[in-house]
Amino acid sequence: MSNPNVHIEVSGLSVSYGNKRVLTNIHLDITAGHVYGVIGPNGAGKSTLFKSILGLIDYNAGKIKVLNQSIEDVRKKIAYVPQKDDVDWNFPATVLDIVLMGRYPFKKVLSRLSKEDYNIANEAIEKLGISKLKDRQIGRLSGGQQQRVFIARALAQQADIFFLDEPFVGVDITTEEKIIQILKELASEGKSILVVHHDLSTVDQYFDKVILLNQRLIAFGDTKNIFTQENIAKAYGAQLTILHKTGLI
Repeated sequence: MSNPNVHIEVSGLSVSYGNKRVLTNIHLDITAGHVYGVIGPNGAGKSTLFKSILGLIDYNAGKIKVLNQSIEDVRKKIAYVPQKDDVDWNFPATVLDIVLMGRYPFKKVLSRLSKEDYNIANEAIEKLGISKLKDRQIGRLSGGQQQRVFIARALAQQADIFFLDEPFVGVDITTEEKIIQILKELASEGKSILVVHHDLSTVDQYFDKVILLNQRLIAFGDTKNIFTQENIAKAYGAQLTILHKTGLI
């Protein structure tokens, strides 16, 4: 019998791009009520892990269940904030337009957005502190404002599982702390939050669980037990010297 507390089950996941193996034999159980930091060096397969679970790319081997079903059956219960490079910032949409997209999974084709949809979107916009930007085109925002918009869209979707791929790139520390506070609140409501993150100096503060990757699973579990110098060295290897020099650890 399945455990309703387990939101995502990944069993033996392996992914290749052409002849290059990116992930090998990954096993994970993601449970409700936690903020997970997905940590590892460049090229470790962090974004690939997200895209595999989300059904955005094919994988070579393994099984993935989301809320004990296939991804296609539960997609509207999952919110995804992609990397900034994956977004077309010239798209002629306002902040409100983007946040309202979080309501589309609940609508039938060609049906109009309701007053309730607008209320939910405006509530999310207010929570992220971007009400004054509501009518501005997304390309005219700062990096931090853009990230707030896409997190507001995720909130408007009222999802059970949130994937955020490097949400703090180009974000000031005040916005970063605000976003983490909101993510922790969502976790306390029984949501599962997964965040690809690069700044190792804030891992202990931001995440209660860690997925440490470098093409294979280095370690997984409670941050206080997993995020150790030994495991970090296993994951980063020769890159550790660079991390020390840049103050990321």
